[in-house]
Amino acid sequence: MIREDVVYGLIFNQANDKVLMVKNMGSVWTLPGGAVENGETLEQAVIREVKEETNLTIEIEHIVAVNEVLFAEKGVHPIFFTFKVKVVDGEIGIIDENEISEIKWVDLETANVLMPYHPNGIRGLLASNSSYIFQL
Repeated sequence: MIREDVVYGLIFNQANDKVLMVKNMGSVWTLPGGAVENGETLEQAVIREVKEETNLTIEIEHIVAVNEVLFAEKGVHPIFFTFKVKVVDGEIGIIDENEISEIKWVDLETANVLMPYHPNGIRGLLASNSSYIFQL
């Protein structure tokens, strides 16, 4: 199986209790994110992916989840790293219309339905906190 690292940015708007999600061309809603490129750290990848998918510049706060799954039929073993991030610049916009069809703020209950693999839901992710260290 081929191992693939995937990163996501959890962008939470505390004022209206919503999370930013993107709809991929495959009709799947996710947090903004994607595959880590060769030679890229997880932090670099999530910053790049969020920018590519939402036009937002972010800063990393901390890692909130690590998930993995085996797709035996595809021969892929992705490991998903989700970071809590904050927006520091930019306006929401689709940069690549061949990849992202829609971006919207979603209430937490809807986000939980769209991402059922987090047993404690988005609130659980928001309460989670772990360190991420890139060792030189």
